[in-house]
Amino acid sequence: MKNPEISIVVPLYRCSKAVPELTSRLIQSLSKLTHDFEIIYINDASPENDWEEVAKCTRSDERVKGINLSRNFGQHYAITAGLHYALGNWVVVMDGDLQDQPEEIAHLYHKAMEGFDMVLARRKERQHSFLKRTASKWFYITLAYLTDTEQNSEIANFGIYHKAVIDAILSMKDKTRYFPTMVRWVGFSRTEIAVEHAARYDGKSSYNLRSLTNLALNTILSFSDKPLRLTVKIGIAISAFSFLIAAITFIRYVAGYITVSGYSSMMISFWFLSGIIVTLIGMLGLYTGRIFDQVKDRPVFIVQQTLNLDK
Repeated sequence: MKNPEISIVVPLYRCSKAVPELTSRLIQSLSKLTHDFEIIYINDASPENDWEEVAKCTRSDERVKGINLSRNFGQHYAITAGLHYALGNWVVVMDGDLQDQPEEIAHLYHKAMEGFDMVLARRKERQHSFLKRTASKWFYITLAYLTDTEQNSEIANFGIYHKAVIDAILSMKDKTRYFPTMVRWVGFSRTEIAVEHAARYDGKSSYNLRSLTNLALNTILSFSDKPLRLTVKIGIAISAFSFLIAAITFIRYVAGYITVSGYSSMMISFWFLSGIIVTLIGMLGLYTGRIFDQVKDRPVFIVQQTLNLDK
């Protein structure tokens, strides 16, 4: 069977009201490019009736396909599930809340035809609250610094990717999945184009400060050893600073300002060495936990049910 030209991968969580319109606009937009396409929805155990809406769409058009995960794994794990089933020569990854607009896919596709393996969508004006934009900005700044990778708060998952890029991403065995970082890690030629970003169709994002912090921590620990290297530098800096404190404490002792026996050595060793030890143990513990998760080799997603899919 010939592979479709374009596969659309859309993770769903609390997007039930957007699914019918999203499907209609996707079919309308893609039909102008090619009739040989597939739309793959991945229901990440949404508490709303996302799966029921997907089922309705699959009955009306066999090019619409559905994957129902056994539980909530998270957005980037749902994306991985969709990529596993996608057969297109080109794969578009987008959100299901209509903030990523289907009409922009044509611009991404035409740009890719100029010879790029991937084209990333750069949101001109993000239609998020000030708090969400601020949290996202600092999330990407921290992530970029601690993973030594290029990050941009204006670029998320939305983009078009050649099948070779997708195959490379799927070959990565990392248990922690973060699609934007994986895209940059595999390389290949890429470019960006500006796209219009719409307001969320209904409801609000499931990402908050806590979930962004957890996502950043997991991604940093999985993609970089820079935190370990930073603790070594911090330890050296604290040790150097301790010599200065030791010198000041010794001068004060000689001058008669300190009369309590053992005070100087206790304060120097306690405040500096214990801080270094606790920091290093904590960091090593986090990395050990990552290794423990990796060696268990559990699947990153479990599919409970599929619709219109043979793979």
